[in-house]
Amino acid sequence: MQASSQHVSPPKGRLWAGRIISAIPIAMLLFSAVKKFLRPPSVVQGFAHYGYPESMIVVTGLLELACTIVYAVPRTAVLGAILMAAYLGGATATNVRVGDAVFLIPALLGILAWLGLFLREDRLRALLPLRSAK
Repeated sequence: MQASSQHVSPPKGRLWAGRIISAIPIAMLLFSAVKKFLRPPSVVQGFAHYGYPESMIVVTGLLELACTIVYAVPRTAVLGAILMAAYLGGATATNVRVGDAVFLIPALLGILAWLGLFLREDRLRALLPLRSAK
């Protein structure tokens, strides 16, 4: 028996809801990456506050950009979501470590990334069914 290689698209409403939800973490991480490339004083001060060297600002921006691009491309979106979850998990842990209340922001972005992907990708829904089989 051979697995079907045909991709079945989800219903249009669910697909568009997933795209809109996915656009939120994409936009936020792209904005964040661009800020890291521009290196305004607020970013430099933020890295010092978190205990990271200034030399890591551009590297972190490149990681953000790479994760976001891989997530934004439908063919590689699942890998992108995994990479994004790892990156955002590190951001959440960094905020918790220094006692910043903004730790919820990267956590929520990760949740939105997976929710958006879950809505627009039927293959992921098949792997993670949220209801019992009938």
